[in-house]
Amino acid sequence: MFAFHMRAKNILFVGLILASAIALLFSETGCASIVPPSGGPRDSLPPVIVSVIPENQTLNFNAKEIKIEFDEYVELNDPYKNLLISPFPKINPEVTRKLRTVTVKIKDTLQPNTTYVYNFANTIKDLNEGNQGKDLLYVVSTGTYVDSMELSGNVRMAKTGKADSTLSVMLYNNLDDSAIVKERPRYIARVDTTGTFFFRFLAPGKYRLYAMKDESGMYMYNGEQIFAFADSVVTIAPEPPAPVRMWAYEPEKRKEEDMDEETEIDEKEKRLKFNTNLEASQQDLLSAFIMTFDNPLKTFDTTKMSLSMDSTFRPITGHRFTLDSTAKIVTMNLPWLEDTTYNLVLEKEFASDSLNRQIFRKDTITFKTKARTDYGQVRINFVDIEMDRNPVLLITQGETIKNAFPIPANRVIELQLYNPGEYDMKILYDKNKNGKWDPGEFFVEHRQPELINDIDRKLIVRPDRMEDFELKKGRGLPVNPLK
Repeated sequence: MFAFHMRAKNILFVGLILASAIALLFSETGCASIVPPSGGPRDSLPPVIVSVIPENQTLNFNAKEIKIEFDEYVELNDPYKNLLISPFPKINPEVTRKLRTVTVKIKDTLQPNTTYVYNFANTIKDLNEGNQGKDLLYVVSTGTYVDSMELSGNVRMAKTGKADSTLSVMLYNNLDDSAIVKERPRYIARVDTTGTFFFRFLAPGKYRLYAMKDESGMYMYNGEQIFAFADSVVTIAPEPPAPVRMWAYEPEKRKEEDMDEETEIDEKEKRLKFNTNLEASQQDLLSAFIMTFDNPLKTFDTTKMSLSMDSTFRPITGHRFTLDSTAKIVTMNLPWLEDTTYNLVLEKEFASDSLNRQIFRKDTITFKTKARTDYGQVRINFVDIEMDRNPVLLITQGETIKNAFPIPANRVIELQLYNPGEYDMKILYDKNKNGKWDPGEFFVEHRQPELINDIDRKLIVRPDRMEDFELKKGRGLPVNPLK
């Protein structure tokens, strides 16, 4: 009886304390709010496997279900995309989770005498902090031993020399070139942030090695993804092959043909529309004059276009107009005189587009060329550069290549006029000597992409100034150029 009363008193005492705390909370804020506990360190540890059924590296494996228990509550991160299984299954497994347990139900018919690797690295994360599991490999064999061959390597982007951690690396035991577009690979691995990949538990044999950016989960090449390929067949044997370096590239995009489709015309927009490349009515001495039309031109008559100079409208000869293959861009080339006013007179009938639009009346575009003092001068001396690799200087801003200059035999590039600004510089190793970067080509030529090295110096051009640069290995030029 005494014990019961003491327990009742204790319960009443605890209840009073809780009631007082709640009343105090409401009196301070007017409402109650839930505040998460603080003061403890953030959990940064990934989930860890504590048990798996059947056991890791089970031989003569024939189970239809795998159960993996972790040391904490976990959740799945798009397992149908992120779970890598090698050899690649024809039918994806069903993957579910409940609290600490992940269950994999196998839907595919497993091949005999084959080692299977389930890589859960990007598939499992803890429930609270989202820490992703690392090195979560589950390996079993349907035969009497586990394959143990390995292959490593690195993939970088040919244009930048940088890694792309979204790439997947694939091994095919079908050595035909067409396999990459017709079937899925035998083995798959991912690259890390440095571009490094590592295959484990491989069966011995000869393979083709590729890398690819695959967002569909099909792991087949459609000719448009970022892609890389090894030059020769890779032989997997007890003595591991040397690490393989591959250079990835994005194929040139196919030019889409302009479709002459009927477009509904706004009654208020019946005028032929175009833009020019003039900036504040100024013409760059280093560029052509360009007109860009919204729609392809149906008629174009250069006799209805005339160029004159100054306020006297003195006629000028020696220029020519060119219409490009899309029928949307007109280019006028002329050796410009500096600080000079030009007048381009357009007759009403000079052009009409695919919607039969013309300008309303005779029009004149008046512009002035820049002065030489608006430009800077540049001299770049390449002290030690590998001339046998046909180096080309690329001057860029962002992703745009402004100019490409083959480096001459004396290793000096002099630019008498250059637009002021801040530029990046790169070295293109131009295999085919065409003065521009070429991506790889796999199916016909088996041609690797050309490589581009960054120059660790900014090109800063100021108006009416001479900029003198001396570049050497370790001082602007890379000590170990990409090979």
